[in-house]
Amino acid sequence: MISILDKYRCCGCSACAQRCPKQCITMQEDVEGFLYPVVNAEQCIDCGLCEKVCPCLNQSEPKVPLSVEAFSNTDANVIRQSSSGGVFTQLAEYVLDKGGVVFGARFDDNWNVVHGYAETVDGLKAFRGSKYVQSVIGDCYRKAEEFLKAGREVLFSGTPCQIVGLKYYLRKKYDNLLIVDIACHSVPSPLVWREYLKGLTISDVTDINFRDKRKSWQLYGLSVSNNKGKTFFQEQDNNDYMQLFKNGIITRPSCFNCPAKEGRGGADITLGDCWGIGQMMPDYPEVQKGVSFVFCNTKHGLTVAQESGVRGQSLSYATVVAHNGGLTVKAKMPKERPSFWADFHSAKTKSKVIHRYAKPYMPGLVLRLKIFVSRLLSK
Repeated sequence: MISILDKYRCCGCSACAQRCPKQCITMQEDVEGFLYPVVNAEQCIDCGLCEKVCPCLNQSEPKVPLSVEAFSNTDANVIRQSSSGGVFTQLAEYVLDKGGVVFGARFDDNWNVVHGYAETVDGLKAFRGSKYVQSVIGDCYRKAEEFLKAGREVLFSGTPCQIVGLKYYLRKKYDNLLIVDIACHSVPSPLVWREYLKGLTISDVTDINFRDKRKSWQLYGLSVSNNKGKTFFQEQDNNDYMQLFKNGIITRPSCFNCPAKEGRGGADITLGDCWGIGQMMPDYPEVQKGVSFVFCNTKHGLTVAQESGVRGQSLSYATVVAHNGGLTVKAKMPKERPSFWADFHSAKTKSKVIHRYAKPYMPGLVLRLKIFVSRLLSK
């Protein structure tokens, strides 16, 4: 029986709840807004499956990708709607063209972030763009398994811990499954996101974009629009919610002890922002619009990348990592985290606490040193 005595040891992937043969595990929200499994001990038969599928209890060894490339989608609309280079859309369309199904994170009707699936190109729009909130997986592992057993091609995308949760849940390899994870800094609190959204002076929201690139890919910001044509926009460095996220104050505890960094998630392909492309390739054409790095981690990933046309310019793995510390460096717990939560729960106006604790993000010493060394080598 799985028992969460230490919240640093649960990433909230819900693999245990979905794999339980008696369905006696439910995912329940704690005081910080994160989901954790709760077991009905009277129904539990002590089969141990919940522990066997837990990413935190069954960690893999670090892995280095087979190939590393920079790539940008050639469709201007897709790249504008995407966080970086629009690679996810190209991979997803490849799977859909084969009659497949694509799983990803989207907003629900209340602007919470949940996982879902699409079977049409039009349905992919909801999955584009980063969502800086931990998504609720629900029963998507189970649904993906049903599609796989029916012979459908499946692309499943998510954070590294969600991906490793899927792999342990399935417990077998499927040739018709393409697994894609993203470079993940950490996952912030859904509760704080809800309260932050309430504090904005905008109602009847129709669109939210965490990576609005109206200025440029590098100067992205958070935008919220409504049906009256009103839009709230702030660059990431000036936005309270984004600063709390980057500084780790609203980060899930398990992210400080991440079980899936350094390729441990086992995805076929890893995608992320190719920060530093200007230093690595000064003449790269899409530097202002968005560039993705693409890690092909498995032979299957290499094959799909080639067949789908996701073949870009080769890069050094070490250099990409130097500009994307979240790939290898775990989030660090800030000393202000306990006081933030104490003040957050005692305050009547949550937005004031959110604003008070927001401050400019400063990368850790290890990451700053890696970036410095990488830039020296590139010169």
